[in-house]
Amino acid sequence: MNSVIVKCMHCNTKNRIPAAKQHLGPKCGKCKNRLEITDHAVVVELDDQSFNDFIRQAGLPTMIDFFSPTCGPCQILAPVVERLAVKYIGRAIIAKLDTSRHPLTASHYGIRGVPTLLFFKGGQLQDQLTGAVPEQVLAEKIEDLL
Repeated sequence: MNSVIVKCMHCNTKNRIPAAKQHLGPKCGKCKNRLEITDHAVVVELDDQSFNDFIRQAGLPTMIDFFSPTCGPCQILAPVVERLAVKYIGRAIIAKLDTSRHPLTASHYGIRGVPTLLFFKGGQLQDQLTGAVPEQVLAEKIEDLL
């Protein structure tokens, strides 16, 4: 899993925040003040082993980008997904799963083509989009879940 390093504004301590926990309002390990991570938000990287537990435990609406690194439309969509992670930090979780390395989850959801985006709320699948759709369409789907 990926993580981000955030410097505390109060005591200047560097804190490593797992991406999968960035939405939980992390606090500084030294001074216990809340960390400002808005500018440091990253897309959560999931795999076959972590996917089900992550979705079940996610307290926020979640968008998962099922992608392949060799897919042209996936590469076009990647910066859009990263921008959405920053825009919705603390309100929604933006994650991705590489289907070429982790095919079991994609198979479970019947994903045959990438990019495919799944939208979850309360651990339940709410919606699905396939293809490199515009950022505004994805933002509207996320807003509908909030």
